[in-house]
Amino acid sequence: MHDDRGLVEARLKRVLDERVRPAVYPESVPLDVAVWNAPGEPVAVAEGLAAPVTPVAVGDMWGPPWGTSWFRVTGTVPEAWAGRTVEALLDLGFDENMPGFQCEGLVYRPDGTPVKGLNPRNQWVRIGAPVDGGEEVRLHIEAASNPVLLDYHPFVPTSLGDIETSHRDPLYRLTRMDLAVFDETVWRLVIDLEVLGELMAELPVDSGRRYDVLRAVDRALDALDLQDVNGTAAAARGELTGVLSSPAEPSAHRISAVGHAHIDSAWLWPLRETVRKVARTTSNMTALLDEEPEFVFAMSQAQQWAWIKEHRPEVWAKVVKAVSDGRFVPAGGMWVEADTNMPGSEAMARQFVHGKRFFLDEFGVENDEAWLPDTFGFAAGLPQIIKAAGAKWLLTQKISWSQTNKFPHHTFQWEGIDGTRIFTHFPPVDTYNCAMKGSEIAHAARNFKDKGVARHSLAPTGWGDGGGGTTREMIAKAARLRDLEGSAQVVWETPADFFAKAEAEYANPPVWVGELYLELHRATLTSQAKTKQGNRRSEHLLREAELWSATAAVRDPEFAYPYADLDRIWKTVLLHQFHDILPGSSIAWVHREAEKTYAAVAAELTALIERAQRALVGEGAQALVFNAAPHPRDGVAAGGAAVAAAVAAAGPSPRPDGGFVLANERLRVEIDARGLVVSAYDRLAGRETIAPDRPANLLQLHPDFPNMWDAWDVDAFYRNTVTDLTEADEVTAGDGASVRVVRSFGSSKVTQTLALAPGSSRLDVFTEVDWHETEKFLKLAFPLDVHAERYASETQFGHFYRATHTNTSWEAAKFEACNHRFVHLEEPGWGVALVTDSTYGHDVTRTVRTEDAGTTTTLRVSLLRAPRFPDPETDQGLHRFHHALVPGATIGDAVREGYAVNLPGRRVLGAGPVAPLFTVDSDAVVITAVKLADDGSGDVVVRFHEAHGGRARATLTPDFAAASVTTTDLLERPLTAPEPTPGPVPVTLRPFELRTLRFGRG
Repeated sequence: MHDDRGLVEARLKRVLDERVRPAVYPESVPLDVAVWNAPGEPVAVAEGLAAPVTPVAVGDMWGPPWGTSWFRVTGTVPEAWAGRTVEALLDLGFDENMPGFQCEGLVYRPDGTPVKGLNPRNQWVRIGAPVDGGEEVRLHIEAASNPVLLDYHPFVPTSLGDIETSHRDPLYRLTRMDLAVFDETVWRLVIDLEVLGELMAELPVDSGRRYDVLRAVDRALDALDLQDVNGTAAAARGELTGVLSSPAEPSAHRISAVGHAHIDSAWLWPLRETVRKVARTTSNMTALLDEEPEFVFAMSQAQQWAWIKEHRPEVWAKVVKAVSDGRFVPAGGMWVEADTNMPGSEAMARQFVHGKRFFLDEFGVENDEAWLPDTFGFAAGLPQIIKAAGAKWLLTQKISWSQTNKFPHHTFQWEGIDGTRIFTHFPPVDTYNCAMKGSEIAHAARNFKDKGVARHSLAPTGWGDGGGGTTREMIAKAARLRDLEGSAQVVWETPADFFAKAEAEYANPPVWVGELYLELHRATLTSQAKTKQGNRRSEHLLREAELWSATAAVRDPEFAYPYADLDRIWKTVLLHQFHDILPGSSIAWVHREAEKTYAAVAAELTALIERAQRALVGEGAQALVFNAAPHPRDGVAAGGAAVAAAVAAAGPSPRPDGGFVLANERLRVEIDARGLVVSAYDRLAGRETIAPDRPANLLQLHPDFPNMWDAWDVDAFYRNTVTDLTEADEVTAGDGASVRVVRSFGSSKVTQTLALAPGSSRLDVFTEVDWHETEKFLKLAFPLDVHAERYASETQFGHFYRATHTNTSWEAAKFEACNHRFVHLEEPGWGVALVTDSTYGHDVTRTVRTEDAGTTTTLRVSLLRAPRFPDPETDQGLHRFHHALVPGATIGDAVREGYAVNLPGRRVLGAGPVAPLFTVDSDAVVITAVKLADDGSGDVVVRFHEAHGGRARATLTPDFAAASVTTTDLLERPLTAPEPTPGPVPVTLRPFELRTLRFGRG
C-alpha cells in the first residue's frame, strides 16, 4: 500500500480547523450590549449590577489597564431554535493562547448569582438545553481589563505593571457577543478527531495501531459532507467507534487526572485581582462538577479559599456544597503555595498550621499532602515540617525546569536534614497546566522514570498561573483516554487517592537526601530586597510579639493575650511568602503594596511588643534590656529582661599605611586606606581569617542580563565580567569602635560602617546603598583563608551542607544558593561564619594560591540586582543591610550570632527584671517559639530543635506553675498523653530534631 499518512493527517487538520470546529455553532444572532466602566477599583457586585450603562457594539475598544467594566448583554432566543441547545458566546477580545494572562470576566444573573467565569478558553455560557424559544436573556459580566505583560516577545520592560504608571487607553476590542445554537454532536466529533489525531502523532510511525487510527479517521472524513457538517457528524463519529473503543494495553501507564487551576496569589497581577481570579475559576469549577459526575477538582492555598468566603459569599456557598460532595478537594494544607527556601523555621511551620487548620475548621478535612507544583526549589528542612504538621506526601513538578541536570526519579522518598522521609511525586507530564493533549499524555508515559517498579503518575489538569481551571473539552478528552489503545489510561482521582495507590505499589522507592535544588530562578534569592527584608523583619517581630505577650499573660492574669491580632498578622506575613512575592518576581504594584504592608505589620507588632514589655516591667527608672534571642547575652537571659552590662568602646587606631585598626581582646581587624578589610586576626586562636593579598568587604559589580526570566534568573556567565569597587570617596573614623567608608560608582553610592564591639568576636558591617543601576548584580565578597570541602547554610530548624567545589555538574549548578541567618565554613578545629539580617543569596568558590599553595575560599553575599522585568524599577533607591564576620566561630557560634544580629535587645525603663518563661541548659537546643496555645485554653506552647547537627540532652525548665506537659504536632494536637510536670523536663533530641511541647498551667 502506498503511504498516504502525511496526506490524511494534513486533511484532518484542515477539515477540523475550517469546517468541523466552526460547525459547533451553526447558527447565531447578536446580543445587545451596554457597558458601565467603574471609575476606580473594583466595586461590589450589587453596585456593578445597578450601575447605569451606555450602549456599546462589537468591534468597540474597552478597558484601560487594570480597569473594570460591567457589561450588560440582552437578547431573545429565536422561536425557531425551540428544542435545541443554546449558549451565549461572549468574547471580550480574547487571545486563545493566553488563558489567565489577559482580560477575564465573571458572568452574573440579574439577581447577582454567579454563573461562570470567562477566559480565552472558556467563552460560553449555557442558556438552555433544550430551550423553548422566545426566552429573554439578560446577563451581566464583571470584566477585568488586565494587561498582557508576558507577551509573545517576553520579558520586555513595561510600565503596565502598576496602575500608578499605566496609561489609560483601552486595551481590548469586543469580538463577539452572540446567542448561538450549540451542536453537541459536532462538538463531540471535534473531541474524537482531536484525541485520535493527537494519539496518531505520538504512536510509532511503523505501528499497526497508528495506521488503524489513520484509516478510521480517513473513513470518518469521507463520511463527512463538508457542506453539511451538522447533518453528517453522527455518521462520521460512527466510523470512529471501533478505534475509540479498543482498550489500552494491560501494561499501559496509569495517570490520575486531578482537576486543577494553579492560581498565583500574586504575580503579573496584584493581590486584589487574585481575589477575582479565584471567584471566576471556582464558579467555573462548581458548574462543571454539576455537569460531569466523574470530574474531581482540587484547589490549594487556604488563603484563596478564605478570600472566596470573605469576598464572594455567593460563590462560597457553591464551593461548600461541592466540598461536601467530596469532589471539590482542599489540597496542600498550606496558607499559600509558599517559597520554601527563604521563609524561616517558624514561618514555614505556620504555613501548615494556618493552612491545615482552615481546612479542618471549615470542612473537617485533614490534608495528607503538601501541594507545591510551582515553587522554586525545596529546602532540606522541609520534610520534617511536613511530617510535624501531620502530613506525609509532597507533590511538585518545578524541578523538571532545571537547566543542567535531569532529576533521576519521579516517585521517591525525600529525606531531610533530620532523617525524616516524605513520599514525593514529580508528575512526569512536566506541567501543572495539563490540557489532556495527546502529546502531554504520551510524554508522561515515556518520561516516567520508575517504569518496571511503578506505573502511576499524576497530571494536574486545567489552565493555571492566572487561573481558569479545567474545561469541558479536557474532561471529554479524558473520557476517551480512560481506556484507549496506544495511550496511557486516565482516570479522575483526588490527590489522596493517587498517593495511596502510588505508595502501595512502590514498596522500596529510591531516596533523595538533602535539598531539592532548582537549577533555575536562582536570582529570586536577591530580587526585590525590601520585600525580603520586610519578611525577615516580620518573622522576628512575630517571635517577639508572641514571646513577650505569652510571658505577660502568664505573669499577669489581667493581661489579654492578642490571639486575634497575632492570627491575622501571621496570615498577612504568610501570604507575602507566596512564591512570586517573597522571591521578588511580581509586578511593581505587588511589591509597592508589600512594602506598605510590611511597614504596617512592623508598626502593629512593635506596639504589641511594647504593650507586653510595659506590662512586664511596670513603672520604674531601671534601664532594662529585653533579650528575645534564644541565647543569653550581656548578662541577660534568653527570653528575659535585665540590666545589661555596660562596656565602653575604644575608637579605631590609625594604620601606618593608611586606614584604621579595630581591636579588642578577641579580634584585631585592619582596614586599609581603600576601606577594605585586609586582616581579621583571631587572637584567641592565633590565626588569620582573610586570605593573603585578597581583601574582604569587597563590593563587586557584575553585568546581569540573563537569557530570560529577568527577575528570576541569574545565568552563570554573569561571573565572566566583574568590577571590583576598590576606590573610596572617604575612609574615616566613625562613632565608637567603627570606621566609615563611602564609595561612589555609576549612579549609586555606598556608605559602610565597620564596627567591633568590646568583647565581641564579630566584625559588624553595616551597608547602606543608594542604588540606581540597571541590569547589574552587586555582591559583597569575603575571601577567607579556609580549606573546606563543604560549608553550612542555615535553613529551617537546622543547617544544610553544600560543596565548595564543582566536581560534578550537580555541584557546579549550585552557583547561587540560599542561607537564612548564617553561612559557616570550617577546618577541623577552627571556623568562620558570616551572618546576615536580611539577605538570602550567596555563592562560595575556592581557589588554590600559587604563592603558598594555600586555599582561598571566597564567600560572597548577594546584595542587590536591577532587572527590568516584570518591575522596570526593581530595587531602585535606598537599602540598608547588616552583615557580620565571625572569625573562630563554631557552628554554635554561627547560630547564636545569627539570632543576635536579627533580634537586637530592646531597652525599656521599668521597675525590675523579667525572668524567662523557659530556660534550657544546652546551647544546642534552640527555642524558636514561645506562645499561648491557639485554642485559647491558656496552655503555654514551646517549640525547639537541636541546632548544631548532633545529639543533645538538655533540661527544659518552665518558670511558672505547669500542671502537665504534652508532646504535640505543629497544630498543637497531642502526640503523647499528658504527663504531670512538677518542674524541669528532660529532653533528648536527634540531630536537628524538632519538638513541640504544650504545658497545661496549674
